[in-house]
Amino acid sequence: MPAMPSGIPACPDTSRRHRLAAQLADMIPGAVTIRVSLTDPAQAWPHPHTIVQDEAGRSMELGRTTSRVAARWILRVWPDEDWTCPHTFRLADATLTRSDSIAAERGR
Repeated sequence: MPAMPSGIPACPDTSRRHRLAAQLADMIPGAVTIRVSLTDPAQAWPHPHTIVQDEAGRSMELGRTTSRVAARWILRVWPDEDWTCPHTFRLADATLTRSDSIAAERGR
């Protein structure tokens, strides 16, 4: 990403995150959260995997292509995250949180 002379990115990351949230909301109508990991249960090696939930917390079925595209887009926006742990992307506020910390908040 090009930077201004001050070293600040010309396009702030927050707008990129919000654009991503809007694109994913258009691509997956009804989605509220997208959990991304590199542990697809159908694969023996690291592979992008998503679990999408709606407003009621129910999992939504996605096609293979949509699932992988969503995961890859999220991975590309946050390349420096520790992807050995799953993360949850909330579309409403365009935030990414480690999924294990969400479970700890709920007392699991």
